[in-house]
Amino acid sequence: MSDLVRVVVQESPDEGGESGRAARGGGGRGNRSGRGVSGGGSNGFAGGVMLLGLVLLAILGFVAWQITLIDVGSGQIAVLTRKVGLDLQNSDEIAPTAQHKGVQREVLTEGRYFRNPYVWSWQVVPQIEIASGEMGVKVSLTGEDPGYGEFLAKVDERGEATTKGIVPGVLNPGRYPINPFLYQVEVHKPTTIPAGYKGVVTNLAAPLAKEPNRLLVESSERGVQKTTLEPGTHYLNPYVTRVDLVDCRSQRFNLGQEDDMGFPSKDGFWVSLDGVIEFRVNPEKAADVYVLFNRSENGPLIDEEIVQTVIMPNARSFCRLQGSNSSGREFIQGETRSAFQKAFEQEMRQACEPLGIEIIQALITTIRPPEKIAEPVRRREIAKQEELQYKQQVLQQESEQKLAVEKAMVEQKQALVTAGRDVVKSTTKAEEEQQVALTLANQQLAVAQLKLDASQDEALAIEARGQAVADVVRFDNEAEAAGWKTAVQAFDGDGHAFARYVLYQKLSTAWQRMMVNTADSPLMKILDSFTEPSAKASAEQKNSVPATEPAAGGVQE
Repeated sequence: MSDLVRVVVQESPDEGGESGRAARGGGGRGNRSGRGVSGGGSNGFAGGVMLLGLVLLAILGFVAWQITLIDVGSGQIAVLTRKVGLDLQNSDEIAPTAQHKGVQREVLTEGRYFRNPYVWSWQVVPQIEIASGEMGVKVSLTGEDPGYGEFLAKVDERGEATTKGIVPGVLNPGRYPINPFLYQVEVHKPTTIPAGYKGVVTNLAAPLAKEPNRLLVESSERGVQKTTLEPGTHYLNPYVTRVDLVDCRSQRFNLGQEDDMGFPSKDGFWVSLDGVIEFRVNPEKAADVYVLFNRSENGPLIDEEIVQTVIMPNARSFCRLQGSNSSGREFIQGETRSAFQKAFEQEMRQACEPLGIEIIQALITTIRPPEKIAEPVRRREIAKQEELQYKQQVLQQESEQKLAVEKAMVEQKQALVTAGRDVVKSTTKAEEEQQVALTLANQQLAVAQLKLDASQDEALAIEARGQAVADVVRFDNEAEAAGWKTAVQAFDGDGHAFARYVLYQKLSTAWQRMMVNTADSPLMKILDSFTEPSAKASAEQKNSVPATEPAAGGVQE
């Protein structure tokens, strides 16, 4: 603070001497009158002086704060200028170091700074702001002048310009603390290439080309570059690079737009025609086409130049050369016109494609021969067309007939296929049913065979049982018959005698009882034959009565 404000308070011994002495005298007298009053006045005076000193000190501090403060707001910078220090050279436009007088290179950004106002002065200015959709180009205002033919400033490794001129590169949208005494910033629009266009790049600041007679140069040489820019937004320095737009979209040109596109036929008649050519610039050769067909009077547009120097001369040349080989009436016929149309499109493509121009289509829309030959030839052509139409109708009817026959054949084949499929289906079904029935019959046959075998076994068993029973009966009968035979043999083989013997034996116990009331009954008559036995029989009976009864005839009751 000693450099800023210096306060010296001095009091002369002569000033107020008398008043002092008077005061002292008065004080003496006052002391004589009363010492308490003099002591109280001295203390109040000292307190007031101290308070006044504090107020003055606060005022001086506030003043010092205000005169030394540098308040840099948002979006601003402060440019410093040194008032005292080393003197500048005659060639210096700005202070080379911070110890030299003049405008300093470094600036103060947002914030608060304190500088001695006797050493420094400052200026608060807005920062450089590049809005969206724009770009900035820096121009160096200090340094050595550029050489002859040069306009770009040289920069060091930090990117700071060391010479005057345009600084390479651009500033993208944003805010930059640039010293306005060092650089001037120009605001430009970026290069926008629409869809369907190509950007032809021309380098304006590079060294001259080693081969100046070439259309396109390398990227490190001055001139039109081989590489083009695609559609989009490009931030390029307009002092370093120039971009020209080449329309690569499809364009149409009417041949009859400029003049009558006509030619004399082989028989001397004038034939007029009209047509449409659709073309476009080959995107891969956009730079070559731009160099070939760009003229100063047309500006950057080359469409009109392409039409005048390529499309029209080639179209007119072909029509006159090719059209003079045919007579006027031939152009009325459809075949000649079609051949002429095809040859015209092919010739236009062969002539334009080497120049970087693509012919999408070349159409002859109208051919107007002279009316003297047009009407009769037209009628004849109409008759020919009608004849062709009738023939076409006949062919169409024949085709329809063939189609109907083929359709019927197809339907027949489909019916045969369907019938065959049904037959196969039915046959398969019948075979399956037959197989099922055969399987069922085999099962039933097997069951029947089992039953038959069981029946046969049962019959054999029954037969065996019957045979056994019969054998038992036979054996019983034989045994009984043997007993009877033996008994009969006892009567000399006379069975009648044996029968009477048995009858008598059965009836002997009840004979007397039976005969009591039946002496004259018919029963007795039946037995008369038995009551008259012969003498021989009686005698034989007496002599042949066995001692015991037969074993088999023991049927006594």
